[in-house]
Amino acid sequence: MICGGGIAAVEGLVRLRALTGDALDITVVAPNEDFRYRPLAVDEPFAAPGVRTYPMRQIAERTRSEWVKDAGESVDVDAQVLGIEGGRELPFDALLLAVGAKLVMPFAHVTAFDDRHADEGYHGVIQDVEGGYTKSVVLIIPEGHAWLLPAYELALMTAERAYSMWQDGVEITVVTPEPAPLAALGEEASAAVSELLDRAKVRVYTGAHPSVPSSRHVVVGPDGPQLEAGRVLALPRIEGRPLRGVPSEDDFVPVDEFSRVPGTGQRVFAAGDETNFPFKHGSVGAQQADVAAAGIAAMAGLYIEPEPLRPVIYAELHTGKDPLYITARMDNGRVDTEVTTEEAWPREEKLVARELGSFLASLE
Repeated sequence: MICGGGIAAVEGLVRLRALTGDALDITVVAPNEDFRYRPLAVDEPFAAPGVRTYPMRQIAERTRSEWVKDAGESVDVDAQVLGIEGGRELPFDALLLAVGAKLVMPFAHVTAFDDRHADEGYHGVIQDVEGGYTKSVVLIIPEGHAWLLPAYELALMTAERAYSMWQDGVEITVVTPEPAPLAALGEEASAAVSELLDRAKVRVYTGAHPSVPSSRHVVVGPDGPQLEAGRVLALPRIEGRPLRGVPSEDDFVPVDEFSRVPGTGQRVFAAGDETNFPFKHGSVGAQQADVAAAGIAAMAGLYIEPEPLRPVIYAELHTGKDPLYITARMDNGRVDTEVTTEEAWPREEKLVARELGSFLASLE
């Protein structure tokens, strides 16, 4: 059983079928009619190709799986059943939870940017910048868990668009609680992104504790500066939403190095933003799903030796010009980073995953 209809769920589904052939009956429980491939959503406000959609029915048919159009609500580990809306219970031998996380708008008086409604949330800002109606834009990364890359992508692409439209004097500002831009991806990545921001004349306030007491008014921190802006946008804060009966830590699902959820008899796995992995990125969720698929295949008696997760974040930062490709390997608190402007993977596959890119291409 796979519960979820996002990147980690579909990657886990395709990987599990690749490992096991037709040896397993696979059921996907997901309420969404379509799988939305959202990594390119940040490009939509700039009139570039963005979100692509694929029918869940087609995905299920191609992977010879059953799709139950419903949402998971609870897990009974002892009885090995997944509870769904309406009180139904679906039995499982192994369960992969990949339901994603909850997005919370952390401030009032602020336009939200999230990749589900990217064009709606930011296209008007671009039009105002192009027309000279907006001369200052502030982008806020909230405290807590958040997707970090879009804030820097929007800042760089907005600055480039203003420059290309001969709009001088447009001030772009990023306010972030990070000690440095993308510090979690290592010093080399942070330095490279900081250099791009400096070159684009994007101001960055780091170590911030931001608040927005009124429209167009941003307080960087208790003792920090106060900013007045033509437009203020914020990334959503990511919060966990574990199903009833599933262990959680601060509402995120804990997993071990094999993507197993402790205390579930090694029958329940989890992957993606709902887990307690600190950096939220689709490439990590896909890798967690691959590890889980190997573990489930081994449980089924196939001759597969699961390997522990060795997370590698493949981050493609869009800039308005050539992308910056960041590869950050994380191992026991150490981060080894490679940064390049040469194409490190296909540009249209902004999210690197073992199975997902080629599988979606086959659907097209």
